[in-house]
Amino acid sequence: MTFIPDAGKQPQSRIPVFAGVDTHKEVHVAAVVDTAGTVLGTHSFSTTRAGYRALLSWVRSNGELVRIGIEGTGSYGAGLTRHLARNEGTVLEVDPPDRSDRRRKGKDDDLDAINAAPAALHERRTTIPKSKDGAVEALRILRVARAQAVRERRNTLQLLRTSIVAAPDEVRDQIRNLTRMQLIRHLAAWHPDVSNATDPVVAYRVALKSFGRRYLELTDEIVDLGVMSRDVVSATRL
Repeated sequence: MTFIPDAGKQPQSRIPVFAGVDTHKEVHVAAVVDTAGTVLGTHSFSTTRAGYRALLSWVRSNGELVRIGIEGTGSYGAGLTRHLARNEGTVLEVDPPDRSDRRRKGKDDDLDAINAAPAALHERRTTIPKSKDGAVEALRILRVARAQAVRERRNTLQLLRTSIVAAPDEVRDQIRNLTRMQLIRHLAAWHPDVSNATDPVVAYRVALKSFGRRYLELTDEIVDLGVMSRDVVSATRL
């Protein structure tokens, strides 16, 4: 269900309007309503800077934009939210529709956008979106990357330990009585003869070397991301 006003027709007066956007990876669907909640139109736009400009221009062609509600300001709608925050200071995060209601009515992008517009109109199911600009956003994404690296390093260490338990005696005899970091550096420095990879001893040595190198690489990554995060925090305090 798509309502697209005549592109050549301009509103005679700048009536107050409210917009809603259903966000997706490649396309955003926008809807506009007036103060009575009457749908003035819906339209789809690409998730590019040109698409963001076109979306805002189209919304404003229907009247004077008061508020715009966006689903997913922290995910698919992040780019649009940043654009609108610089050009239109009335952006709201709209909560998704009730799951039972969506199951009953089915998924429809136009309807989701139309539902988001009255939410912006009446300021229901809405919150102020978090800023996606500046040092706060930089620190957030650096911390996300560091936390993921920490999880991957923990998983790598667990794989390494379980592999050593199951390794042939010829392999285990070479790495007994080593501390964790001695073990990891020793494994990372191995140069197994890979000419006979069908031999379990060779295969285990190759795998353990891989785990050791991965652990060290992730450790360096964690340190680098931590330093960058601290630099961002220090810069915000200046």
